[in-house]
Amino acid sequence: MSPPLVTFIMLHGGWRVSFWFNASLGLLVGVVWYWLSRDKPEEHPRISARELAFIRSGLPDSGQSGTGLLPWKVILSSKDFLLVTYSYFCYGYTSYIFFFWFFKYLTTVRGLGLRESSYFTALPFIAMAIGSPVGGVLSDFITRHYGKRWGRCGIAALGIALSGVFVASGQAVSSARLASVVLAAGGGALYLSQSTYWSVTADIAGESAGSVSGLMNMGGQIGGTVTATLTPIIAERFGWGASFGVASVLCVTGALAWLMVDPSHKLTLPVAGSNNLPGQVP
Repeated sequence: MSPPLVTFIMLHGGWRVSFWFNASLGLLVGVVWYWLSRDKPEEHPRISARELAFIRSGLPDSGQSGTGLLPWKVILSSKDFLLVTYSYFCYGYTSYIFFFWFFKYLTTVRGLGLRESSYFTALPFIAMAIGSPVGGVLSDFITRHYGKRWGRCGIAALGIALSGVFVASGQAVSSARLASVVLAAGGGALYLSQSTYWSVTADIAGESAGSVSGLMNMGGQIGGTVTATLTPIIAERFGWGASFGVASVLCVTGALAWLMVDPSHKLTLPVAGSNNLPGQVP
């Protein structure tokens, strides 16, 4: 909703009004969050005993694990964690092109007007909103029937690789409107893989899933930081085709990284006096 709505406000009230509008939305969401959210499910006034029992039935039994939180050395020396984080860097680099530069690409390179560009800029986010839950459902379905190797790594590699193909093809299409659709498909394909990143970090990290997922997410945000600066530099010197080409190549390498990940290989504390490497199951 954001691109056409913000553009409409800008055209009728100026860009400052659009900032105030978004600031008001942020404050509203903060109030709603404070009103509805609770630290624990049992603290919520509207929860039923049946729902609470259902939530508790899906939680791990912390009393039986006995592993405790993993030290940073174990996490940072894990091959699987490093590969997933690198792939999420590639994911972040590509996804933030749509957030930062897609609208400008349509207006300055493809020559679309502000109003029309705002509509086409919404397409990648519609595709992402569809791709994300579809990827999660596919991942869970395939994992149940064929195991995590196919359900997690397979879906992730397929999604980000397809994104690379669409991103590379979209900028080569002559029609601005068709190019927008093809590039939007790249965003949707990219988000097919999104849920698998978070699933695998939860799978391999156990009680340290928060720390491991947070570090992985940092890799994605670093990718966004790099693309915010690097994309226009590449575009200015070599053209926008090269900018999208870099993202496409990163998607391919991010997909290849998934092929070397073992989603069943849990991170564990090394046993004292053993020769086990950090993260290796004794």
